[in-house]
Amino acid sequence: MIVQFIHYPRCTTCKKAQKWLEENGINYEAIHIVEQTPSKEKLETLWKNSGLPLKKFFNTSGQKYKSLGLKDKLSAMSESEQLELLASDGMLIKRPIVTDGNKVTLGFKETEFEDVWN
Repeated sequence: MIVQFIHYPRCTTCKKAQKWLEENGINYEAIHIVEQTPSKEKLETLWKNSGLPLKKFFNTSGQKYKSLGLKDKLSAMSESEQLELLASDGMLIKRPIVTDGNKVTLGFKETEFEDVWN
């Protein structure tokens, strides 16, 4: 199985997730989230497959999220507008995202990786 590992190389959480994938023999294709920001359509598929609320896809601890004041603006935006915003800048997206086309994990929690990817 080859999974897509959508990450930001300098992100410490991404580094932990990448190390876990390697230690557990999971083959992956690394995708730089800023250089190859997922399209609106790709993000919509990831979101729907994840079963998570769309707001979970935002990197709420990131500088870009804070500078745009998104904490107060997201609730007034449609899902389509939120997806467009995410697709406009990879730094707005929570990372890493790991997917095999069906399953999706967002961020890195070792127990969740054990359940989903082992």
